[in-house]
Amino acid sequence: MTDYEISGPARICAATGRELTPGDRFHAVLAEQGGKFVRTDYAADAWTGPPEGAVAHWAGKVQAADKPRKPVVNDDLLIGCFDRLKDSPDSDGLNFRYVAALLLMRRKRFKFEDVARDSSGRDVLILKDAKGGAVHQVTDPRLTDDQITAVQTEVFRVLGWE
Repeated sequence: MTDYEISGPARICAATGRELTPGDRFHAVLAEQGGKFVRTDYAADAWTGPPEGAVAHWAGKVQAADKPRKPVVNDDLLIGCFDRLKDSPDSDGLNFRYVAALLLMRRKRFKFEDVARDSSGRDVLILKDAKGGAVHQVTDPRLTDDQITAVQTEVFRVLGWE
């Protein structure tokens, strides 16, 4: 099973060190550092834009710790992560991109077109963006159902959708 070891929301502004409390607006960045995905949070008033090399960034509002919430999936954010990981050479990036593609198919944003084989004999899904028409090729890392569930949970946690 793949373990990303990505921290969830820190509730501390990386720029000012100030604690982010329920109701505060924030910006979050997902970046690859040392072969791992790292999430960094910023208070809205300290946000100067995403740093170079960011895989994804998004804005949100700090929720009360005791308030249960439904995951809100932002397709454009998910596609942004998906696109930035296109040429990722490591297995974590490949797994993350594959599961993001599955989530986008489940949400009917991506449509399955075909399957092909690459030069190493791996299956490659051919997917079409239902909204923009772009065609994407996604290598199937041959994850088990349990691995797919673990990566999906990690995607939701990293993006703050859990």
